[in-house]
Amino acid sequence: MVTRTITSETGIARYLQIADEFDREIRRRYEVGQRLPGEHELAERFGVNRHTLRHAIDTLEGRGLVVRRHGAGTFVVAKPVNYLVDAASRFTENLVKAGHSTESQLIRKVIVEARGGVAKRLNLRDGEKVFAIETLRLVDGGPFCVISHFLPWSIGTAVFEAYNGGSLHTLIARKTAKKLKRVLSLVTTVTVEANDAALLAISPQHWVLRVKSVNVDAAGGKPVEYAVTRFRADRVELAIKIPLGS
Repeated sequence: MVTRTITSETGIARYLQIADEFDREIRRRYEVGQRLPGEHELAERFGVNRHTLRHAIDTLEGRGLVVRRHGAGTFVVAKPVNYLVDAASRFTENLVKAGHSTESQLIRKVIVEARGGVAKRLNLRDGEKVFAIETLRLVDGGPFCVISHFLPWSIGTAVFEAYNGGSLHTLIARKTAKKLKRVLSLVTTVTVEANDAALLAISPQHWVLRVKSVNVDAAGGKPVEYAVTRFRADRVELAIKIPLGS
């Protein structure tokens, strides 16, 4: 491989020269998921100290080209997945239509008492029982998001007992004949929790994109699901669809 000379005489910071050089190399030679050489090797190659090299890697991570994984190294990542958020959003259906492979794994399902935000979003009183289902979603073979689903008791035990993975909304439609419509999405960034970090294969110091959403019965407007989704921030690009005339 050819390495261009890194010098302070260009007027461009050394870390940016390294980032630009390696940016081109990653796009030409590296596959998604491939591990980059270690910091010591790269620092020697470019003739800089490790502090400067780390600044360059930070820049590449900011561009969405690589991601650091605690204890494992730095890896090339895929282009962020464009995920549409609108009234008809359905995780599996949306992504399959866009040409992605998807998988939904059941992490746990329990019966809990609705409290705070869960009770509020489902229009329930504190203490009422709800079905809580947690899933890990994979896209193109890699961890994409963790979702905590909360369903009111009125949805019936058939959905809760039957769900073992796959599309929850499809199962709800099949068991209850209810078509879901999204009426609320609250988006923010938060520091990842330890359990989610392990499932998403990211460092505990990373951030996730959290989306709290409410889905109602399209026919009657009654809340059917409150979901809290934690996306790997390096793997998703949210597209918010606003209807004409809104």
